[in-house]
Amino acid sequence: MADGRLLDFLVAYSGKAGSVRWEGRSVDHPEQFRRYLRDVVPPRLADEESSFGAELRGLATTGVETRFVEQVLQAIPEPKAWEVGEAFAECVLRDDPDREVHWPWNTVRDRRTPRASLPGADLVGFCRDGSNVFLLIGEVKTSSDARRPPSVMTGGGGMAWQLERMAGRVDVQHALLKWLHARCDSAVYRELFRKASERYVASSGKSLVLVGLLLRDTAPSELDLKASGEALAERSDEETRIDLAAWYLPVPIVAWPALVQEVGS
Repeated sequence: MADGRLLDFLVAYSGKAGSVRWEGRSVDHPEQFRRYLRDVVPPRLADEESSFGAELRGLATTGVETRFVEQVLQAIPEPKAWEVGEAFAECVLRDDPDREVHWPWNTVRDRRTPRASLPGADLVGFCRDGSNVFLLIGEVKTSSDARRPPSVMTGGGGMAWQLERMAGRVDVQHALLKWLHARCDSAVYRELFRKASERYVASSGKSLVLVGLLLRDTAPSELDLKASGEALAERSDEETRIDLAAWYLPVPIVAWPALVQEVGS
C-alpha cells in the first residue's frame, strides 16, 4: 500500500467448498477504521485529479472567476453509503497482502459521468498470481440488515446470483472486457489485459477470479456467507476461483459518507 497504512482485522471465521472460499474479517479499532475512510478511501471515491484542478484554477484571473472555478470543482454529489462501500472494497482488495490486484481505472469516473456506468459488475480489474494474470470481476454489498444472511445476499439480485451470472454469461463478460480494454491506456495495463485475456480465451471463459465483498456494521456470523458459498460451489466450474469476504466494521454505515469527507489527521 502506497502510504504504508493497512487496516488491521481478525479472521472471525473461514470456510471452503470446491473452488469457493469465504472468510469473515472483523475490524475492532474504530479510530483506525475512521482514519482509513478519511485518508485512504477518498481518492478512490472522489477521483482527485490535481492536474485538472490546477489547470482550471490557472484560467481564473479575477476573484469572481476564482470563486466560480472553486464552485465547479466542488460540484460533486455527496457520496451515498453504498458508493463509500464500493470505494472501500477497491482499497482493501488493492491493499490485501495475500493478493496483487490492479485497478486500471477509477470506476468513480464513470459513476460521475451522466448515463455512464460499469456494465454488469461493481468491480473489474486484474489479479496477478506469480506469472499468471487473471481477469477479476467483483460485487460489493453494504448492509446493516440484522438478518443472517442479509437480504442483499439472497434471491434474484443477491450476491450469489450476480456472481453466478458473471461466471456464466458470455455477453456480460464481453461487455466487461470491452469496457476494460478501453481503459487500459498505459503499457503496464495493456500487458496485464493481454495476459488476462489470453488466459480467459484459452480456458473458454472459465479462468476468472470472482470476488464478493459484504460490508457490515453488525457482529460477525458465518451465516452471512456460508449458504452463498456452498451454492456457488455446486454450480461453478472448478477453474473459476471465487472468493467471498465479509468485513465487519466498527462504525455504523450511515456515518461513512460524512467520514470520507473529513480532512485526514
